[in-house]
Amino acid sequence: MPTQITQTEHQNETRLRVEGEVLYDDAIVIERLAKEILAESGIPVCVDLADIDFLDSEAASILVRMQTNKDLVIDGMEIFLQSAIDTAERTA
Repeated sequence: MPTQITQTEHQNETRLRVEGEVLYDDAIVIERLAKEILAESGIPVCVDLADIDFLDSEAASILVRMQTNKDLVIDGMEIFLQSAIDTAERTA
């Protein structure tokens, strides 16, 4: 499924809802879009990843880098973290 990004404005944040597969190039677009929105509006940006189907490791590194900015919040990564833990436990 191609990546789809939906932007919604809320009173105290802008939410970017991401659906589909997130590869490196997609993560670069998400990062650039989030930074542009933050620079223009000055309000925090939340990137909602709850509805993504796949996240490659290169894209994950971009998303982790985004979290260094206190006004860029990544939401919905819990399922991928649990999946990584499960995989590590099975191979240990």
